[in-house]
Amino acid sequence: MLSELSPIKVCVAYRYGGERFEDFPPHQSIFHRAEPVYEELEGWWEDVQGTAAYGDLPAATRKYVERLQELVRIPIRVLSVGPAREQSLTLA
Repeated sequence: MLSELSPIKVCVAYRYGGERFEDFPPHQSIFHRAEPVYEELEGWWEDVQGTAAYGDLPAATRKYVERLQELVRIPIRVLSVGPAREQSLTLA
């Protein structure tokens, strides 16, 4: 669970040999020697397990989800806020 982690580090690229790879490095030998480039996002301290709607999540949580969508370039449709099936939020 990501609650109570602050900041949250997200790998946004890799650096190797003076080159920056925005996507996964093209070869395994590069990946094993590459340095991850992290972006730090604000964390949150609220327990989100009882959240029933996306809009009720803490602002920092929503910013985290929105940034992940930007990075992976696809929308996130389901967000889990706990281990139970009913703790999954369906996003528009």
